[in-house]
Amino acid sequence: MKTMYPLKEMALVVMLLIFSTASLGSEKNSWVSLFNGENTDGWVPKIRYHELGENYANTFRVENGLLTVSYDGYKDFENSFGHLFYKTPYSHYRLRLHYRFVGDQVHDGQGWAFKNSGIMIHGQKPESMLKDQDFPVSVEVQLLGGADGNRERSTANMCSPGTHVEMHGKVKKRHCINSESKTFHGEQWVKVELEVLGNDVIKHYVNDELVMQYQRAQLDKKDRYSSALLKSAENNALLSSGYISLQSESHPVQFKDIEILVLEQN
Repeated sequence: MKTMYPLKEMALVVMLLIFSTASLGSEKNSWVSLFNGENTDGWVPKIRYHELGENYANTFRVENGLLTVSYDGYKDFENSFGHLFYKTPYSHYRLRLHYRFVGDQVHDGQGWAFKNSGIMIHGQKPESMLKDQDFPVSVEVQLLGGADGNRERSTANMCSPGTHVEMHGKVKKRHCINSESKTFHGEQWVKVELEVLGNDVIKHYVNDELVMQYQRAQLDKKDRYSSALLKSAENNALLSSGYISLQSESHPVQFKDIEILVLEQN
């Protein structure tokens, strides 16, 4: 049966619909924090040689409201690379955070890992990693701090564990490609923001300046771990989504203001 509403009630219904739609749009286009500043709820560690979920030596912890990667419980690092995965995979989004390196590198950490960490994007499921696997198949936004001396050492570079990307229409098989960022010395905070559009463009920003972009992230068919994933991905080598993780690579590092803005897919 058709219901007839008086004009005043119809106007009220229209206003409520407009308000509801605006609220939904506002929520969808809002930045959401992935880190509450109190604990690592929503995140799961995977440290090499240890089971998923085991936070060996309390590597990932919260100190003074900061997400901290610490090695004070390690005697030797022994290439025990670790990653702290966020629980939800994403495809189209902007991600931003601040990071800084603090203290000294753990004993027997690799020379190249000095003031070195990373944000892994389009990563494999943490459950699919092997116990002794060092890095998840992913695209790494490499975070670096300045070394001693005046040598330039850019940050927000692109590294590719088990993957390749395209730049200027060509597949790049080099493991790491430097960005155009400045070098950041000492223990200063650095802001990094990413724009990730599925299998289309990925952009890196440092302190609000665009320093790198590429596209068409894809599995490396010759990589041991990627080839195993490829078999279960129905031969689709292109990466359009995946997990975000933060790295422990032997130098203490802290993160704060970790936020994501989910974007609509066209």
